[in-house]
Amino acid sequence: MSNLKRKRIAAIDIGTNSFHLIIVEIINDNKFKLLDREREFLRLGSEFSEDIGFISANEKAKAILVLKNFAKLAQYHNASIRAVSTSAVREAKNKNDFIDAVREQTGINVETIEGTEEAKLIFLGMKNALPISDKSVLGIDIGGGSTEFIYGVNANPVFAESVKIGAVRLSKKFFPDFIITDSSVKHCSEYVEQQILSNPKIQTNIKLDFAVGSSGTVDTICLIKQFQKEADIRPRLNGYTFDKAEFDEIYSFVMNLKNPEDRMKVPGIESKRADIIPAGLIILKKAFELFNIEKMILSEYALREGVVYDLINKINKIN
Repeated sequence: MSNLKRKRIAAIDIGTNSFHLIIVEIINDNKFKLLDREREFLRLGSEFSEDIGFISANEKAKAILVLKNFAKLAQYHNASIRAVSTSAVREAKNKNDFIDAVREQTGINVETIEGTEEAKLIFLGMKNALPISDKSVLGIDIGGGSTEFIYGVNANPVFAESVKIGAVRLSKKFFPDFIITDSSVKHCSEYVEQQILSNPKIQTNIKLDFAVGSSGTVDTICLIKQFQKEADIRPRLNGYTFDKAEFDEIYSFVMNLKNPEDRMKVPGIESKRADIIPAGLIILKKAFELFNIEKMILSEYALREGVVYDLINKINKIN
């Protein structure tokens, strides 16, 4: 316990669509207090090809600038840094060059984690955010480059898988100008289904008490719902719930807005997410169908909080 007392951790999540930082102080064996948080919208691997395969010099320079600021904040709080990167860095042909440049210019060592490890860390975050220790749940985290599916029974993952379907990746592939057409939606939806079902470890015929959603797409649905029902505005979204009918209603509403400019005007849709939100909604709609989801609860904790809890668990084992 003495090693944990007042220990400060800065967890950095280098995503495909955004960079996140949380700085926490560990209070006891399994609790922490949030000291600071930052988020920067920055897309990696988006500048050149249709797929996510190369981090451009421009993207690298922007990433280093963001990470320098994150490192300064961590230093201010006297926090040790753990940085993990997801699909954009994982798949980049020049990932070693990117990681070396980040280390040299910011002092941050970036861990490239595999999709299954990412999924397990996300679930670790989720189960510390919501009371799911005696439930059967499907965790879904829709990122920019990949989506993680974690089936947990009594807080233990039965499967934890990452599928190469993300809001940025699918937007580049099916909506390159970010305009929605019926045929592009159909093709995107078919592709999502095929990608999920082609993973032999993902079971769709599972018993569910409810699904747990985290990250941008699910946040957006909850924010839109909040603004539509103005009496329900609350500062934190953790535990916010929507059912299949509410999701279908928001899905239809947003998908009828064919261009990003119209979507940007919707209260609850962040301007920097308006272009890629249709792809995220298509992934979630297909998940609702394939897994027969009736209700979803939002977890404010995801990968970065999972990274913190993973460190706490490791420290507890050492002591």
